[in-house]
Amino acid sequence: MLETTDLTIRFGGHVAVDHVTCRFEPGTLTAIVGPNGAGKTTYFNLISGQLPASEGKVELDGEDITRLPASSRTRRGLGRAFQLTQLFANLSVVENVRLAVQARCGGGMALLKVWLDHDEWIAEATDLLQQVQLADKRDVPAAALPHGDQRKLEVALLMALGPKVYMFDEPTAGMSVDDAPVVLDLIRALKARGDRTILLVEHKMDVVRELADRIIVLHNGKLVADGEPAAVIASPVVQEAYLGVAAEAST
Repeated sequence: MLETTDLTIRFGGHVAVDHVTCRFEPGTLTAIVGPNGAGKTTYFNLISGQLPASEGKVELDGEDITRLPASSRTRRGLGRAFQLTQLFANLSVVENVRLAVQARCGGGMALLKVWLDHDEWIAEATDLLQQVQLADKRDVPAAALPHGDQRKLEVALLMALGPKVYMFDEPTAGMSVDDAPVVLDLIRALKARGDRTILLVEHKMDVVRELADRIIVLHNGKLVADGEPAAVIASPVVQEAYLGVAAEAST
């Protein structure tokens, strides 16, 4: 469903993502790991359209989307949650989600359509807020939410868009021990559906071990490992990248 071929970006003389070729299938959750500065978030930005590729291509359902802006990729089914929350800060929690539902349903500026469909959009938004345990804060401005609740709201926005591909960039970063399980349970539920492609950038290896069907490892912008979690975590290249343990020289 989603594929990158020789995907590359350069910043001056620095190659942040270096000819990464990878295919992601529906019904699988792939964890993207690597040390700080490995290029994980930059790779996400190239896939979702926040950054333009220097070389290579991104394909979704066989269509080359490399030159499309982020908004067009979203309409084609790429959904992205960020390390830093991307919310309408001055709108209420429920209005944030309602706008995402409206965008997915194609509700533009036609006043009659907006009036007729508004209650349905609000009902769907309310259901999503219940799933992320924010229904009791539906009328609170997004800016007034604590960090953990803002992360949960961003997941609700992503779910409201109903994408084919879910991209989570450290979804529990900065969350409390009470809030993090809510987001992880939502990701588990999305995975259990079996019809979505899920990409997860995550530093917490216990989370990766539990959720991932597959792990790919980036190091200095290159794809250095790809496979089942147990085998990848035990590989010398991952031990070296994460722990500074010198990998044995090949003989």
